[in-house]
Amino acid sequence: MSSSDESDYGESMLEMMESEDLEFLKNAVQNKSYSVLNKVKCLRKKTKKNKKESLDLEDKYEIENDNDEPKTKILLPIKSKKGIILRTVECSDEEERDDTDNQENGDKENKSDDFNEDMDNYEFETDEISKEINNPIDVLAKYNESLRNKKVHIGYMCSGLLENPEDKIGNFRVLFKMLEEESNDAKLAIKKLIFVSLLEVFKDILPSYQIQQQEITKDVKLKKDTLKLHKMETTLLQYYKKYLQLLEKYSKILIVKGKNQKNEEDIKIGEVCINALCELLITHPYFNYSSNIAQTTIPFLNCNNINAREAVGNAYRTTFKQDKKDELTLKIVRGINAFIKNKAHNIRPDMLEVLLHLRIKNANLDQEKEIDMKEKKLSSYKQNVLRLSKKERKRKKRLQELEKEMLEVKAQENKQNKTKNITEIVKVVFGIYFRILKSSENNKILGMCLEGLAKFSHCINLEYYMDLLNILDSLLKEDWLTYRDRLNCVQTVFTILSNQDDIINIDPSRFYISLYKSILNVHASKTHNDTEILLKTTAEAIIKRRKRITNKQLIGFLKRLCTLSLQLLHNGTLGSLGIVKQALQLNRFTDVLLDVDQTVGDGDYQPFLEDPEYCNASSTALYEMTLLRNHYHPIVGKFAKHISSGSPATGEGSLPPEYGKMNQEHLFENFDMNEMAFNPSIPIPKKGTSKLKRKREMFVDEDFEDYCKKVAKMARGCIFLK
Repeated sequence: MSSSDESDYGESMLEMMESEDLEFLKNAVQNKSYSVLNKVKCLRKKTKKNKKESLDLEDKYEIENDNDEPKTKILLPIKSKKGIILRTVECSDEEERDDTDNQENGDKENKSDDFNEDMDNYEFETDEISKEINNPIDVLAKYNESLRNKKVHIGYMCSGLLENPEDKIGNFRVLFKMLEEESNDAKLAIKKLIFVSLLEVFKDILPSYQIQQQEITKDVKLKKDTLKLHKMETTLLQYYKKYLQLLEKYSKILIVKGKNQKNEEDIKIGEVCINALCELLITHPYFNYSSNIAQTTIPFLNCNNINAREAVGNAYRTTFKQDKKDELTLKIVRGINAFIKNKAHNIRPDMLEVLLHLRIKNANLDQEKEIDMKEKKLSSYKQNVLRLSKKERKRKKRLQELEKEMLEVKAQENKQNKTKNITEIVKVVFGIYFRILKSSENNKILGMCLEGLAKFSHCINLEYYMDLLNILDSLLKEDWLTYRDRLNCVQTVFTILSNQDDIINIDPSRFYISLYKSILNVHASKTHNDTEILLKTTAEAIIKRRKRITNKQLIGFLKRLCTLSLQLLHNGTLGSLGIVKQALQLNRFTDVLLDVDQTVGDGDYQPFLEDPEYCNASSTALYEMTLLRNHYHPIVGKFAKHISSGSPATGEGSLPPEYGKMNQEHLFENFDMNEMAFNPSIPIPKKGTSKLKRKREMFVDEDFEDYCKKVAKMARGCIFLK
């Protein structure tokens, strides 16, 4: 570079410096104290530059650097009368180096102090930010953001498990770790989300068969695919067990007694967990730990939380319908029996209401006993005739085991095991009912017990019939028994008598009188729910046992049923008319009720008499049919016209085939108003003005006519005086 370029470069650098800095550097260079440059501070005041001073400074600096004069160090100045005296001292290179090192250490300490001051200021600023975050809008935004991020993470983990469970089985560990974290931020929502997400994953990836837990030793050699599948199934079963344990842990808060131990968050998580257990029981009833789930959920039928009771009840009802082997059903019934024993029958009706949905219609304990006796005799006879060798016996046992395994692999119903399970279920259920009848004083439980006996009474052993009839007869005499319970008692009696009437020799007249008295207690208001039980009981009494009752009793029941039809809803009216129609078709002597001639009969009709045998119902007619012809429901009008016409099969007054084939139960269910809609729809009445004509009163007795006119005249006079 040329000299002109160097001067220009120096001149441009000096123009960037301020005048005060130049003076300070000039003094430092003159005094040969270069260590003071470490204490230089930037001042932001801008002034004009002097080019001549900068050139002189450069020249002096070059001259002084060329000299070999000893280096000096500026000391502290002294203040005297003459003024301030500046002091300097000569120093060697080592002393100067030590001074510079000490000065650097001092600068570091100053920097650390400055850093601490900055950190204090930083903490203050973060406090200000946290105060700003306490704003509800910022808090909500932060909550939504964290919740959104965790949702995305959970969804990513679960989608990986659903796509490839063998390779992504480790995602369970991440989800369980998130579930166990005690973070206050979105704790409730995240836990509920993880529980529900894991539920959907397990519902999808769990197999329909049971996983056999077998330990693989080193001696056993397996293929890579088989070993990989075994490892995956074992890991899956471990995580499934852990998931069930967590569900049980969080759901137990719903059955813990004590108000201080519960809060809304725990209750919500508990409801989610119990719903998850019920869903797993429904979707995978044959997988591992299904019996453990059934045993765990039994106490929730007796808890105070109505949502938990409904969830468990629905799960058990679905399980009873879908269980083909009846093994899980038997475990549930045994668990309910043990729970009722421990609670000394102090339970809720939901515990017994579930048992009404058991599938034990075709069970017959007496027939099972006869079959077992025949099989034992046949097997003993074969052993005596055919004396098998040891090899043949071993071969026979192996064949039986192989057949059993084949049935399990194919998931086919084994009829023998199924019948045994049903028999055991019936024994346990009737054991519960009989204990409650003897010892329980809870009316609600007794009502459910009587409903169960009425439904499953066809399965009772003959040796228990007389004892049960005596117990029911004594219950009917109690005053505290409700109307519905009385109907259930009578229904149980007639169900037993209709099935085993040839064996049991008793007089059922007292039960007929009890049923006849209770018919008119049902109406369209509060007792409408009892209509279905009344119709079933009446059909058992007068249709199935029509050959066991007298004509007078049957006619009395039919007349009272027609009277009952005037105070029921249209579905109850159709049910009662269905029984009347069926009785008229089966017994032709009941046509006397269609005759309006009052001279026929043994005397006047006594509608308030409690015994149908002596009420003289044959002296009256079914006048109710004239009112029911104008009923608001068109099907009721058709049935009334059909009955008053003598119940013809064809021709005028006959019913359409779809209605004529229905019995009382189908009529009551198909025309129900639970969905708030008529079946069929009722047409809107036509608009019009009613023209009422005043009719002249006609009196048979003239004295009574004079008396009425006299009273009316006195009434008009009193109104005029007022």
